[in-house]
Amino acid sequence: MSEIMLAQAEADELIKLEKYRENDDFYEYPSLGGKITIPLISADKREAFLLDISRGRIDLLKGTYQNRARQSIALVRLDFGGVRHRNPDDEEIQGAHLHSYKAGYGDRWAKPVPESDFPNIGDLWQTLFDFMRFCHITRTPNLVRGLFV
Repeated sequence: MSEIMLAQAEADELIKLEKYRENDDFYEYPSLGGKITIPLISADKREAFLLDISRGRIDLLKGTYQNRARQSIALVRLDFGGVRHRNPDDEEIQGAHLHSYKAGYGDRWAKPVPESDFPNIGDLWQTLFDFMRFCHITRTPNLVRGLFV
C-alpha cells in the first residue's frame, strides 16, 4: 500500500474521471509471468494515471489489472485466477476479487467481483475491457492480443 493517502471523495472523483490513452503506442498483452504498465491521462490532461496488467507465472488464468493515480495510489485493482484475499477485519474473499481505494486503508479492502460489471471473469481479454470500462478508460490503449489470452 502507498503511504500517500487521499480523502475518500478525492479518490472517488479520480476513479470516476474519464481517462484516455496517453499515446498511440501498441502494447502486447503480457505472457505468463509478464507485466506491462500503460500511461493514461485525464480528459483535461491535469491528472496522470497508469494501467497495470500482470500475469501469473504458471496459471494461465491468474493475474491482476490495476488502475493507479499519482504513480503509486492504487484506485482499483482486480485480482483473478484462484487467489484469495483477507480484509483488515479478517473477512476472507475467495477467488476473484475487486479492490477499490478506501480512505485510511488504501487498497487493502476487497469485495467479490460484481458479476454485473464482469460477466465472464474467465475470459481475460474481455475482462480487461470490462475493467477499463469500470475504471472509465474511454480511449483505450492499443493492445495486441497475445497467444495465451
